[in-house]
Amino acid sequence: MNWDWEKLRENQKKYEQRQGGGPGMPTPPQMDDLLNKFKGFKFSGIFFVAIVIIAVIIATSTVFTIDRSEVGVIQRFGKYNRLAQPGLNFKWPAGIEKVTKVNVREIETEEFGFKTYNGEGSFRASPESSRQEASLMLTGDLNVAVVPWIVQYRRADPRAYLFNVKDVRSLLRDMSEATMRITVGDRSINEVISSRAEIANAAQKMLQREMDNAKAGIGIVNIEMKKTNVPEPVQASFNEVNQATQEKEQTIYRAREEYNKAVPLARGEAKRLIKDAEGYAIDRVNRAQGDATKFKAIYDEYVQAKDVTRKRMYLESMLEVLPKLENKYIIDSDQKNVLPFLNMGAKLSGQTLGKGE
Repeated sequence: MNWDWEKLRENQKKYEQRQGGGPGMPTPPQMDDLLNKFKGFKFSGIFFVAIVIIAVIIATSTVFTIDRSEVGVIQRFGKYNRLAQPGLNFKWPAGIEKVTKVNVREIETEEFGFKTYNGEGSFRASPESSRQEASLMLTGDLNVAVVPWIVQYRRADPRAYLFNVKDVRSLLRDMSEATMRITVGDRSINEVISSRAEIANAAQKMLQREMDNAKAGIGIVNIEMKKTNVPEPVQASFNEVNQATQEKEQTIYRAREEYNKAVPLARGEAKRLIKDAEGYAIDRVNRAQGDATKFKAIYDEYVQAKDVTRKRMYLESMLEVLPKLENKYIIDSDQKNVLPFLNMGAKLSGQTLGKGE
Protein backbone atom coordinates (compact mmCIF):
# COMPACT_ATOMS: atom_id res chain seq x y z
CA MET A 1 0.00 0.00 0.00
CA ASN A 2 1.46 3.43 -0.95
CA TRP A 3 1.16 6.24 1.51
CA ASP A 4 0.44 9.85 0.46
CA TRP A 5 3.00 11.54 2.62
CA GLU A 6 2.25 15.04 1.40
CA LYS A 7 -1.37 14.73 2.20
CA LEU A 8 -0.51 13.44 5.67
CA ARG A 9 1.74 16.38 6.38
CA GLU A 10 -0.88 18.80 5.21
CA ASN A 11 -3.47 17.24 7.48
CA GLN A 12 -1.08 17.41 10.40
CA LYS A 13 -0.43 21.09 9.87
CA LYS A 14 -4.11 21.85 9.72
CA TYR A 15 -4.67 19.91 12.90
CA GLU A 16 -1.89 21.80 14.76
CA GLN A 17 -3.24 25.13 13.61
CA ARG A 18 -6.73 24.24 14.73
CA GLN A 19 -5.47 23.23 18.14
CA GLY A 20 -3.33 26.36 18.53
CA GLY A 21 -0.15 24.50 19.03
CA GLY A 22 3.05 24.75 17.30
CA PRO A 23 5.23 22.21 15.78
CA GLY A 24 6.78 19.79 18.26
CA MET A 25 4.13 20.32 20.89
CA PRO A 26 2.04 17.28 22.06
CA THR A 27 -1.67 17.58 21.48
CA PRO A 28 -4.17 16.08 23.96
CA PRO A 29 -6.88 13.75 22.61
CA GLN A 30 -10.09 15.50 21.78
CA MET A 31 -13.71 14.32 22.26
CA ASP A 32 -14.25 13.98 18.55
CA ASP A 33 -11.29 11.67 18.28
CA LEU A 34 -12.63 9.52 21.07
CA LEU A 35 -16.07 9.38 19.51
CA ASN A 36 -14.60 8.47 16.22
CA LYS A 37 -12.66 5.68 17.85
CA PHE A 38 -15.78 4.33 19.64
CA LYS A 39 -17.76 4.50 16.45
CA GLY A 40 -15.44 1.95 15.02
CA PHE A 41 -16.09 -0.49 17.88
CA LYS A 42 -19.27 -2.69 17.55
CA PHE A 43 -20.87 -4.64 20.44
CA SER A 44 -21.46 -8.31 19.67
CA GLY A 45 -25.03 -9.80 20.09
CA ILE A 46 -23.60 -12.86 21.81
CA PHE A 47 -22.56 -10.69 24.74
CA PHE A 48 -26.13 -9.53 25.39
CA VAL A 49 -27.51 -13.06 24.97
CA ALA A 50 -25.00 -14.34 27.51
CA ILE A 51 -26.01 -11.66 29.98
CA VAL A 52 -29.71 -12.47 29.55
CA ILE A 53 -29.12 -16.21 29.96
CA ILE A 54 -27.13 -15.67 33.14
CA ALA A 55 -29.87 -13.44 34.56
CA VAL A 56 -32.56 -16.02 33.72
CA ILE A 57 -30.56 -18.84 35.27
CA ILE A 58 -30.04 -16.88 38.46
CA ALA A 59 -33.73 -15.95 38.64
CA THR A 60 -35.03 -19.46 37.97
CA SER A 61 -32.56 -21.08 40.37
CA THR A 62 -33.57 -18.88 43.27
CA VAL A 63 -37.35 -19.11 42.94
CA PHE A 64 -39.20 -22.43 42.83
CA THR A 65 -42.62 -23.89 43.66
CA ILE A 66 -43.52 -27.07 45.53
CA ASP A 67 -46.68 -29.00 44.70
CA ARG A 68 -49.13 -29.70 47.50
CA SER A 69 -48.32 -33.42 47.43
CA GLU A 70 -44.56 -32.81 47.56
CA VAL A 71 -41.88 -31.59 49.93
CA GLY A 72 -38.67 -29.88 48.84
CA VAL A 73 -35.39 -31.08 50.37
CA ILE A 74 -32.82 -28.25 50.17
CA GLN A 75 -29.09 -28.96 50.26
CA ARG A 76 -26.50 -26.25 50.75
CA PHE A 77 -23.16 -27.20 49.25
CA GLY A 78 -24.37 -30.81 49.22
CA LYS A 79 -25.37 -30.92 52.89
CA TYR A 80 -28.97 -31.12 54.07
CA ASN A 81 -30.19 -27.71 55.19
CA ARG A 82 -34.00 -27.56 55.45
CA LEU A 83 -37.36 -28.66 54.05
CA ALA A 84 -39.47 -26.49 51.74
CA GLN A 85 -43.22 -26.77 52.19
CA PRO A 86 -45.78 -26.61 49.35
CA GLY A 87 -46.09 -23.23 47.67
CA LEU A 88 -43.68 -20.53 46.44
CA ASN A 89 -40.17 -20.78 47.94
CA PHE A 90 -36.77 -19.12 47.59
CA LYS A 91 -33.23 -20.37 47.84
CA TRP A 92 -29.72 -19.42 46.94
CA PRO A 93 -28.71 -19.74 43.27
CA ALA A 94 -27.61 -23.01 41.76
CA GLY A 95 -24.18 -24.08 42.88
CA ILE A 96 -24.92 -22.95 46.43
CA GLU A 97 -28.24 -24.61 47.19
CA LYS A 98 -30.02 -27.45 45.46
CA VAL A 99 -33.64 -28.54 45.88
CA THR A 100 -34.97 -32.09 45.42
CA LYS A 101 -38.72 -32.57 45.27
CA VAL A 102 -40.09 -35.68 46.99
CA ASN A 103 -43.71 -36.79 46.68
CA VAL A 104 -44.86 -37.74 50.18
CA ARG A 105 -48.54 -38.45 49.43
CA GLU A 106 -48.47 -40.68 46.39
CA ILE A 107 -48.86 -44.37 47.23
CA GLU A 108 -46.57 -46.60 45.22
CA THR A 109 -46.85 -50.34 44.72
CA GLU A 110 -44.33 -53.16 44.55
CA GLU A 111 -45.54 -56.50 43.17
CA PHE A 112 -44.13 -59.92 44.04
CA GLY A 113 -44.86 -63.09 42.12
CA PHE A 114 -46.68 -61.38 39.24
CA LYS A 115 -46.91 -58.18 37.23
CA THR A 116 -50.13 -56.44 36.22
CA TYR A 117 -50.83 -54.63 33.01
CA ASN A 118 -53.72 -52.20 32.82
CA GLY A 119 -55.54 -52.54 29.55
CA GLU A 120 -59.07 -51.27 28.99
CA GLY A 121 -59.84 -51.28 32.67
CA SER A 122 -58.84 -54.89 33.32
CA PHE A 123 -55.78 -56.30 35.05
CA ARG A 124 -54.06 -59.55 34.22
CA ALA A 125 -51.14 -61.32 35.83
CA SER A 126 -47.99 -61.96 33.84
CA PRO A 127 -45.66 -64.30 35.74
CA GLU A 128 -41.94 -64.25 35.08
CA SER A 129 -39.18 -66.58 36.22
CA SER A 130 -37.72 -64.17 38.77
CA ARG A 131 -41.14 -63.26 40.10
CA GLN A 132 -42.13 -66.92 40.32
CA GLU A 133 -39.02 -67.66 42.34
CA ALA A 134 -39.91 -64.83 44.71
CA SER A 135 -43.40 -66.27 45.24
CA LEU A 136 -42.29 -69.88 45.86
CA MET A 137 -42.18 -70.35 49.62
CA LEU A 138 -41.83 -73.23 52.09
CA THR A 139 -44.58 -73.43 54.69
CA GLY A 140 -44.30 -74.60 58.26
CA ASP A 141 -45.56 -78.11 57.40
CA LEU A 142 -42.88 -78.48 54.67
CA ASN A 143 -45.18 -77.78 51.71
CA VAL A 144 -44.33 -75.51 48.79
CA ALA A 145 -46.79 -72.69 48.12
CA VAL A 146 -47.04 -69.99 45.45
CA VAL A 147 -47.66 -66.78 47.40
CA PRO A 148 -48.06 -63.62 45.27
CA TRP A 149 -48.53 -60.32 47.10
CA ILE A 150 -48.22 -56.56 46.73
CA VAL A 151 -46.75 -53.90 49.02
CA GLN A 152 -48.15 -50.37 49.03
CA TYR A 153 -45.97 -47.68 50.56
CA ARG A 154 -45.24 -43.96 50.58
CA ARG A 155 -42.26 -41.76 51.40
CA ALA A 156 -42.99 -40.79 55.00
CA ASP A 157 -39.63 -39.09 55.76
CA PRO A 158 -38.13 -37.29 52.72
CA ARG A 159 -34.77 -36.62 54.38
CA ALA A 160 -34.28 -40.24 55.44
CA TYR A 161 -35.52 -41.46 52.06
CA LEU A 162 -32.88 -39.41 50.18
CA PHE A 163 -29.82 -39.70 52.39
CA ASN A 164 -29.93 -42.79 54.65
CA VAL A 165 -30.24 -45.62 52.12
CA LYS A 166 -28.59 -45.73 48.70
CA ASP A 167 -31.28 -47.83 46.95
CA VAL A 168 -34.51 -47.72 48.91
CA ARG A 169 -36.50 -49.73 46.35
CA SER A 170 -34.06 -52.65 46.39
CA LEU A 171 -34.04 -52.61 50.19
CA LEU A 172 -37.84 -52.59 50.27
CA ARG A 173 -38.12 -55.55 47.89
CA ASP A 174 -35.52 -57.61 49.73
CA MET A 175 -37.01 -56.92 53.15
CA SER A 176 -40.54 -57.59 51.85
CA GLU A 177 -39.53 -60.98 50.51
CA ALA A 178 -37.67 -61.91 53.69
CA THR A 179 -40.58 -60.79 55.88
CA MET A 180 -43.14 -62.76 53.87
CA ARG A 181 -40.99 -65.90 53.92
CA ILE A 182 -40.67 -65.71 57.70
CA THR A 183 -44.41 -65.17 58.13
CA VAL A 184 -45.38 -67.99 55.77
CA GLY A 185 -42.78 -70.32 57.24
CA ASP A 186 -44.53 -70.19 60.62
CA ARG A 187 -47.85 -71.46 59.23
CA SER A 188 -49.22 -74.56 57.51
CA ILE A 189 -50.28 -74.70 53.88
CA ASN A 190 -53.95 -74.63 54.82
CA GLU A 191 -53.44 -71.53 56.97
CA VAL A 192 -51.54 -69.82 54.16
CA ILE A 193 -54.41 -70.50 51.74
CA SER A 194 -57.29 -69.68 54.09
CA SER A 195 -55.84 -66.97 56.40
CA ARG A 196 -54.38 -64.50 53.92
CA ALA A 197 -55.62 -61.39 55.72
CA GLU A 198 -54.03 -62.47 59.01
CA ILE A 199 -50.71 -63.23 57.30
CA ALA A 200 -50.77 -59.88 55.46
CA ASN A 201 -51.31 -57.95 58.70
CA ALA A 202 -48.48 -59.79 60.46
CA ALA A 203 -46.13 -59.22 57.51
CA GLN A 204 -47.02 -55.51 57.36
CA LYS A 205 -46.14 -54.97 61.01
CA MET A 206 -42.86 -56.87 60.65
CA LEU A 207 -41.88 -55.05 57.45
CA GLN A 208 -42.63 -51.63 58.94
CA ARG A 209 -40.46 -52.49 61.93
CA GLU A 210 -37.57 -53.51 59.68
CA MET A 211 -37.86 -50.35 57.54
CA ASP A 212 -37.87 -48.22 60.70
CA ASN A 213 -34.73 -49.99 61.90
CA ALA A 214 -33.07 -49.26 58.54
CA LYS A 215 -34.22 -45.59 58.73
CA ALA A 216 -35.31 -45.72 55.10
CA GLY A 217 -38.07 -43.13 55.49
CA ILE A 218 -40.70 -45.53 54.13
CA GLY A 219 -44.21 -45.95 55.55
CA ILE A 220 -45.94 -49.23 54.70
CA VAL A 221 -49.57 -48.48 53.85
CA ASN A 222 -50.84 -51.98 53.11
CA ILE A 223 -49.82 -55.52 52.18
CA GLU A 224 -52.32 -57.49 50.12
CA MET A 225 -51.95 -61.20 49.39
CA LYS A 226 -53.33 -62.48 46.13
CA LYS A 227 -54.71 -65.97 45.48
CA THR A 228 -52.39 -68.48 47.10
CA ASN A 229 -52.00 -71.94 45.64
CA VAL A 230 -49.52 -74.79 45.20
CA PRO A 231 -47.26 -75.26 42.16
CA GLU A 232 -48.91 -76.70 39.05
CA PRO A 233 -47.00 -80.03 39.05
CA VAL A 234 -48.50 -80.98 42.43
CA GLN A 235 -51.87 -79.30 41.94
CA ALA A 236 -53.76 -82.54 41.20
CA SER A 237 -52.29 -84.37 44.19
CA PHE A 238 -52.96 -81.44 46.43
CA ASN A 239 -56.59 -81.34 45.32
CA GLU A 240 -56.97 -85.04 46.12
CA VAL A 241 -55.51 -84.49 49.56
CA ASN A 242 -57.88 -81.58 50.13
CA GLN A 243 -60.82 -83.69 48.98
CA ALA A 244 -59.84 -86.50 51.34
CA THR A 245 -59.44 -84.00 54.16
CA GLN A 246 -62.87 -82.54 53.45
CA GLU A 247 -64.44 -86.01 53.42
CA LYS A 248 -62.74 -86.77 56.71
CA GLU A 249 -64.05 -83.55 58.21
CA GLN A 250 -67.54 -84.31 56.91
CA THR A 251 -67.45 -87.78 58.46
CA ILE A 252 -66.26 -86.35 61.75
CA TYR A 253 -68.97 -83.72 61.58
CA ARG A 254 -71.69 -86.31 60.98
CA ALA A 255 -70.34 -88.46 63.82
CA ARG A 256 -70.34 -85.48 66.13
CA GLU A 257 -73.87 -84.66 65.04
CA GLU A 258 -75.05 -88.17 65.90
CA TYR A 259 -73.10 -88.02 69.12
CA ASN A 260 -74.73 -84.73 70.04
CA LYS A 261 -78.14 -86.27 69.38
CA ALA A 262 -77.66 -89.64 71.12
CA VAL A 263 -75.62 -88.67 74.16
CA PRO A 264 -77.89 -85.89 75.44
CA LEU A 265 -80.92 -88.15 74.85
CA ALA A 266 -79.32 -90.99 76.81
CA ARG A 267 -78.26 -88.63 79.56
CA GLY A 268 -81.79 -87.26 79.78
CA GLU A 269 -83.28 -90.76 79.89
CA ALA A 270 -80.81 -91.76 82.60
CA LYS A 271 -81.65 -88.72 84.65
CA ARG A 272 -85.35 -89.46 84.23
CA LEU A 273 -84.91 -93.03 85.42
CA ILE A 274 -82.85 -91.87 88.37
CA LYS A 275 -85.50 -89.32 89.31
CA ASP A 276 -88.24 -91.95 88.97
CA ALA A 277 -86.30 -94.35 91.18
CA GLU A 278 -85.66 -91.65 93.72
CA GLY A 279 -89.35 -90.74 93.71
CA TYR A 280 -90.38 -94.38 94.03
CA ALA A 281 -87.97 -94.87 96.92
CA ILE A 282 -89.27 -91.79 98.69
CA ASP A 283 -92.85 -92.96 98.14
CA ARG A 284 -92.13 -96.46 99.50
CA VAL A 285 -90.34 -95.08 102.51
CA ASN A 286 -93.14 -92.61 103.23
CA ARG A 287 -95.74 -95.37 102.83
CA ALA A 288 -93.81 -97.68 105.13
CA GLN A 289 -93.40 -94.95 107.70
CA GLY A 290 -97.12 -94.14 107.41
CA ASP A 291 -98.11 -97.80 107.79
CA ALA A 292 -95.83 -98.20 110.76
CA THR A 293 -97.27 -95.09 112.37
CA LYS A 294 -100.80 -96.30 111.65
CA PHE A 295 -100.11 -99.77 113.04
CA LYS A 296 -98.58 -98.31 116.14
CA ALA A 297 -101.59 -96.06 116.65
CA ILE A 298 -103.95 -99.01 116.23
CA TYR A 299 -101.89 -101.11 118.58
CA ASP A 300 -102.02 -98.42 121.20
CA GLU A 301 -105.83 -98.31 120.90
CA TYR A 302 -106.00 -102.11 120.94
CA VAL A 303 -104.07 -102.29 124.16
CA GLN A 304 -106.45 -99.86 125.80
CA ALA A 305 -109.71 -101.51 124.51
CA LYS A 306 -109.20 -104.88 122.91
CA ASP A 307 -112.86 -105.88 122.22
CA VAL A 308 -113.91 -102.56 120.78
CA THR A 309 -110.79 -102.28 118.70
CA ARG A 310 -111.14 -105.85 117.41
CA LYS A 311 -114.73 -105.29 116.32
CA ARG A 312 -113.85 -102.02 114.72
CA MET A 313 -111.05 -103.61 112.80
CA TYR A 314 -113.38 -106.40 111.67
CA LEU A 315 -116.04 -103.99 110.54
CA GLU A 316 -113.55 -101.83 108.69
CA SER A 317 -112.15 -104.91 106.95
CA MET A 318 -115.61 -106.09 105.93
CA LEU A 319 -116.42 -102.58 104.73
CA GLU A 320 -113.49 -102.76 102.48
CA VAL A 321 -114.01 -106.35 101.28
CA LEU A 322 -117.78 -106.63 100.79
CA PRO A 323 -118.10 -103.95 98.08
CA LYS A 324 -115.77 -105.97 95.96
CA LEU A 325 -118.02 -109.13 96.03
CA GLU A 326 -120.63 -109.54 93.29
CA ASN A 327 -123.14 -112.00 94.88
CA LYS A 328 -123.65 -111.99 98.61
CA TYR A 329 -125.45 -114.73 100.60
CA ILE A 330 -126.28 -113.99 104.21
CA ILE A 331 -127.18 -117.09 106.27
CA ASP A 332 -128.17 -117.21 109.83
CA SER A 333 -125.73 -119.18 111.84
CA ASP A 334 -128.59 -120.89 113.71
CA GLN A 335 -130.31 -122.09 110.54
CA LYS A 336 -130.36 -125.93 110.45
CA ASN A 337 -132.33 -126.77 107.29
CA VAL A 338 -130.00 -125.31 104.66
CA LEU A 339 -127.28 -127.58 103.44
CA PRO A 340 -124.08 -125.98 102.31
CA PHE A 341 -123.27 -126.32 98.60
CA LEU A 342 -120.16 -125.67 96.68
CA ASN A 343 -120.15 -123.13 93.88
CA MET A 344 -123.08 -121.28 95.31
CA GLY A 345 -122.35 -118.39 93.09
CA ALA A 346 -122.24 -120.40 89.83
CA LYS A 347 -125.22 -120.23 87.44
CA LEU A 348 -126.96 -123.65 87.05
CA SER A 349 -129.54 -124.24 84.37
CA GLY A 350 -131.73 -127.41 83.94
CA GLN A 351 -130.22 -129.13 87.02
CA THR A 352 -131.24 -129.44 90.64
CA LEU A 353 -128.98 -127.87 93.13
CA GLY A 354 -129.38 -130.58 95.83
CA LYS A 355 -131.71 -132.80 97.77
CA GLY A 356 -134.63 -131.37 99.71
CA GLU A 357 -135.32 -128.72 97.04
